[in-house]
Amino acid sequence: MTTSVSDIHPAINTLIENFELTLARGNAADLADFYTDNGMLLPAGSDFIQGKRDIEAYWQVAIDMGVKNLKLDLVELEQHGDTAIEMSKYTLSSTDDQVIDQGKGVAIWKYEGGAWKLHRDIWNSSIAQEV
Repeated sequence: MTTSVSDIHPAINTLIENFELTLARGNAADLADFYTDNGMLLPAGSDFIQGKRDIEAYWQVAIDMGVKNLKLDLVELEQHGDTAIEMSKYTLSSTDDQVIDQGKGVAIWKYEGGAWKLHRDIWNSSIAQEV
């Protein structure tokens, strides 16, 4: 399915803002709803996390560990029919506003059922690791 949307930046920016707000509310089930049914997370230090149930479980663990705030800054967005590729920078912080991680990511969005959904989501830290 090809969409007729000529500029998807406003739609994706709104979804990013809603994702940030949903994480701040601490609702892992609602975070999982941002993903396609066979969506996949590819976080560092982990195997593939696939499907809404496992995505919800991943975000619940992050929330339980104190992840509260996410700030995503869209760097680049390309649309290819019903697929869009996002490149962004992120900052994760805790409930007491301490920065937990900063880095960059790539997300692949799919237009499904009349809405844009995250399909693949990969990120990695820009904070240097101690050797």
